[in-house]
Amino acid sequence: MQLAVKPEHVFDRDEEWATLVGFATSPSPDERLGIVSGRRRQGKTFLLDALVQEVEGFIFSAVEETEAEALTRFGQELAVRVGGGRFAFANWNEALERLFTVVQEGLIVIDEFPYLTKASPSLPSLIQRALGPGGYARRGSARLLLCGSAIGVMGGLLAGNAPLRGRASLELMVRPLDHRASATFWGIDDPRLAVLVHSIVGGTPAYRREFVVDDAPASMEDFDAWVVRTVLNRHRPLFREARYLLAEEADIRDMALYHAVLGAIASGNATRGGIANYMGRKSPDIGHPLAVLEDSHLIVREADAFRKGRTHFRICEPLIVFYEAVMRREWPRLERGMSEPAWRDSRARFLSQVVGPHFESLCREWAMRAGREVFGESPGEVAAGTIADPANRTQIEIDVAVLGPEEQGRPRRVLSLGEVKWDTVMTARRVERLRRARDLLSVKGYDTSGTVLACYGGAGFQEDIPGEVRLIGPEDLYA
Repeated sequence: MQLAVKPEHVFDRDEEWATLVGFATSPSPDERLGIVSGRRRQGKTFLLDALVQEVEGFIFSAVEETEAEALTRFGQELAVRVGGGRFAFANWNEALERLFTVVQEGLIVIDEFPYLTKASPSLPSLIQRALGPGGYARRGSARLLLCGSAIGVMGGLLAGNAPLRGRASLELMVRPLDHRASATFWGIDDPRLAVLVHSIVGGTPAYRREFVVDDAPASMEDFDAWVVRTVLNRHRPLFREARYLLAEEADIRDMALYHAVLGAIASGNATRGGIANYMGRKSPDIGHPLAVLEDSHLIVREADAFRKGRTHFRICEPLIVFYEAVMRREWPRLERGMSEPAWRDSRARFLSQVVGPHFESLCREWAMRAGREVFGESPGEVAAGTIADPANRTQIEIDVAVLGPEEQGRPRRVLSLGEVKWDTVMTARRVERLRRARDLLSVKGYDTSGTVLACYGGAGFQEDIPGEVRLIGPEDLYA
């Protein structure tokens, strides 16, 4: 069977397309159910619409409505499949049975499935019965894709004792474009400008098209004006998007509490204790909001490379970081249209709390994907880390620690130690800190015999840095 070719209007997404086509055209009778999830604006519906067109499938896009309204609209759209008229259904059991009778082979897509389960909580159980042995879905070979943007709800479909647990043969998350693809999508050739833009809008495709109507910064000189006329423009949808991202999650009720948690992380308080202290709360009080934010993929927990049991939290969505660090503090002025003075007063905070940490995460991502020619072998783990320096009564923060794979009975190899600075020229003084860290790790039992010292600089490097130190700039991240 010839596989469907990805249409030219679908940018990037080669892996996702191949995975979806493989599911839709699989000859296996056991591939019946797939789950597609991902944050809003990532192009899930766009991708699935293109897939349905290529394989001649059936797609139903749910909206927020009552069960009766959804059944009526579903009956109308399914009837179009057989030539017109309408089907009338009393419940979803009738609707699903007719669906699998009408579409006996090929692909069925139900988009924004969480809207349906909100009005009809028993729907996953009905789908389980339809797909099970003797179920009416087994009369044909049709495959069903359930898609949704509420990540907590979609993840719950296959968790614990959920009815559909063990039924899905595909779990695909459509993630934002990576920084390289995002720069291409925005038409940005300057790596430094690409970092700045990505630190605000990340890799969400819709932010360029629908949200700023293809308005991309023309140059570094245009960047400040671009921020004012797009992200901080109260008449653009991007202005309130960060708030909507949080409000869309079903498990989030107390918005002020969750904004406080995110604000603490955006301000540089990455540990659980640091977040609690920043909020004036006790550590156990923030356990639930942290868990909800993790389940919603709004934050991620990252382990310290050198201190077992110590973790740091990082916000996954750049626009939320930008909102919490810049916009929320200036909201009264921004709502009054005073975006230029608000941005002028916030720019230093933007560089330190938004761009700096974002550049660090991009450098870690680059290091994780680096080949043997960079660090001598492929990395097993890349993370930030903290090394205690008892003699100097201080700690050394390592922004990019590259470790080799763990091997039983052998010391853990430290492939590289790196420091990251976005808006400061890197000097030889930075290298001395890395050397000190390398010596301390050697004493602790790590294998540092082949450790590469690295400086990741967004503003360049002084000539006094020794030649054996690896220098990585924005151009390397986008090479």
